[in-house]
Amino acid sequence: MDFSPVKSFLLGARASANSFLEGYEPLVLFSTPLIGLLVASRLQSVISVLQENGVKATLIGLFMSFIKLVPGVKKYIDAEKQKVVDQLQSGGNSKRENWRTELPGAGLGAGVLDQMKEEKRKDVAWQGKCSGTVYIGGSEFEGHFSLINEACSMFAHTNPLHMDVFQSVVRFEAEVVAMTAAMVGSKTKSSGGQICGNMTSGGTESILLAVKTSRDYMKARKGIKKPEMIIPESAHSAYDKAAQYFNIKLWRVPVDKEFQADVKAIRKFINRNTVLIVGSAPGFPHGIIDPIEELGQLASSFDICLHVDLCLGGFVLPFAQKLGYPIPPFDFSVKGVTSISADVHKYGLAPKGTSIVLYRNHDIRKHQFVAVTEWSGGLYVSPTMAGSRPGGLIAGAWAAMMALGEEGYLENTRAIMEVSKKLQKGLEDIPELFIIGRPDMTVVAFGSNVVDIFEVNDIMSSKGWHLNALQRPNSIHICMTLQHVPILDDFLRDLRESVKTVKENPGPISGGLAPIYGAAGRMPDRGMVQDLLVNYMDGTC
Repeated sequence: MDFSPVKSFLLGARASANSFLEGYEPLVLFSTPLIGLLVASRLQSVISVLQENGVKATLIGLFMSFIKLVPGVKKYIDAEKQKVVDQLQSGGNSKRENWRTELPGAGLGAGVLDQMKEEKRKDVAWQGKCSGTVYIGGSEFEGHFSLINEACSMFAHTNPLHMDVFQSVVRFEAEVVAMTAAMVGSKTKSSGGQICGNMTSGGTESILLAVKTSRDYMKARKGIKKPEMIIPESAHSAYDKAAQYFNIKLWRVPVDKEFQADVKAIRKFINRNTVLIVGSAPGFPHGIIDPIEELGQLASSFDICLHVDLCLGGFVLPFAQKLGYPIPPFDFSVKGVTSISADVHKYGLAPKGTSIVLYRNHDIRKHQFVAVTEWSGGLYVSPTMAGSRPGGLIAGAWAAMMALGEEGYLENTRAIMEVSKKLQKGLEDIPELFIIGRPDMTVVAFGSNVVDIFEVNDIMSSKGWHLNALQRPNSIHICMTLQHVPILDDFLRDLRESVKTVKENPGPISGGLAPIYGAAGRMPDRGMVQDLLVNYMDGTC
């Protein structure tokens, strides 16, 4: 083949380029590409910030940054923020003044138990008064409470890290995982028959592990080095933690008018770097199940991971289905679901600090593990985030599940589902309130267009109730447990009285947090709200 025409063209092009550039200073020729690269890099950063935060939030952030440059303004803003933090802490610092900062010179021996009992008496009354929090019914000194406490005590010295020594808790963990997997579809043909998993310290760790595992699995399969995940805005804040911990770009997508994950909106954010999308069954804020089947189809079509958060629903929805409640598909029977998290320490009635993370197969779960080959301490491999783990909690979870059995869980589910439906009926009878969406399970959120719902929450707090304040829209919710079954009428009576009080005498009560919640929801600078939360936490723990 004759390449002479190509050679002639290239020589001509070189001559033309040299002729054009010979009129410029060498320094200009050297610096222009560098400046161009710098400008392009800055422009890319600006575009990335605009894409991540939106135009409005970006402009507000820039405006606030410039405002703080004005002499005295930053100092004033910091002082006002500290006032809010002090109000949030509500005297907590004064309580810390007598807290111990050093070991006692002489040990207290068994007398320490008397001191612990005295401290425990200072806790607020929680029996039936808290949203979620305590899921076991009855007194803490009898029945199921007593059983799991004894189980934990019996194995308090054990650690499954030493699996050759404490074979009992190793078996307990494997059986808790297997029994939970069977509840969420491992026995169905469509699950693939390889469901596997591990116990964790709680729902947050389960979600963290699922996200980390999905990231590494997709990196191995697709070579994704700049991972992104997409979640509905109703998804748990544990995903924000995971995004920060594991350097994953997070896209939070608004829910639809039914307060469910908007599948079409999520689809628009999927790109070549997407490793994971998320659904909840139900979501923490409003107790509404996301369209898991549609999300599964979406994940399958793009060959990405789908995690289903069953931390609340894992020990309710399987039994609610058997009781005939209209529960949509939510588990491994749905094609496309690659991982599930389920808390045993909620409706599983296990001791606090027990959750499960499950995967569709071992190929996925292998990316959860950390194996170290070059440590002078020897070869090391660990299945979860913790190395040592409390065998007593694993034993307590096993004891809870074995003691209750399917019949026990069915009975409990019937009781809490019925009381949740009665709660919804009671809320509908209070004309000033409205229910958020259509709750599928035991979490019911409600707001108001007539009264300030956060002022209502403050009045309820003064009556001893501990509810959850929500935003977008402003509302509060209660997560019904066995503790609430006998006292629903008391709750509705206090709620009616609280609504009436706020309606007749609107305005914040002394020491109430309604002004702070309201202001935080309206504050356009979300970075300032974030600073408030961080400063509050820094002064609290």
